[in-house]
Amino acid sequence: MNMNPHALDHAWIAARIPHQGSMCLLDAVTDWSGEHIVCRAVGHTDPAHPLREAGRLGAACGIEYAAQAMAVHGALVAGTDAAPRQGYLTSVRGVTLHVDRLDDLPGALAVRAERVSGDANHVLYRFAVHHGDRCLLEGRAAVVLDADAL
Repeated sequence: MNMNPHALDHAWIAARIPHQGSMCLLDAVTDWSGEHIVCRAVGHTDPAHPLREAGRLGAACGIEYAAQAMAVHGALVAGTDAAPRQGYLTSVRGVTLHVDRLDDLPGALAVRAERVSGDANHVLYRFAVHHGDRCLLEGRAAVVLDADAL
């Protein structure tokens, strides 16, 4: 199921998730299958980052990066002919922050999400954000798809 990573760039991602402009935090999909996704992000050091508070980007903001990776994964799994389903992050659990902030790390972040279980309307993901070999944060997230239809 892997596609050419050059085709799965920021523009491709922005066309498939509701986050637009500077709130689309992911720059590329580097690997994916029906069960997992890995994305690259480089904007975490930008002084104009939309999630910065008091001049810094706290590590908990990595949860938003992971949520966007899950949304991209949903779009990929749905296929190019299907419109992506609207997903809502309903809970995060077991989150461990291994650093205080993200903006002081040069280079790219790797945002990983792995589908642990789910059905047509509910999905549980395990996620992690890495800088090189170092895990910055990790946890689990529950997503409800098409919540308005339930």
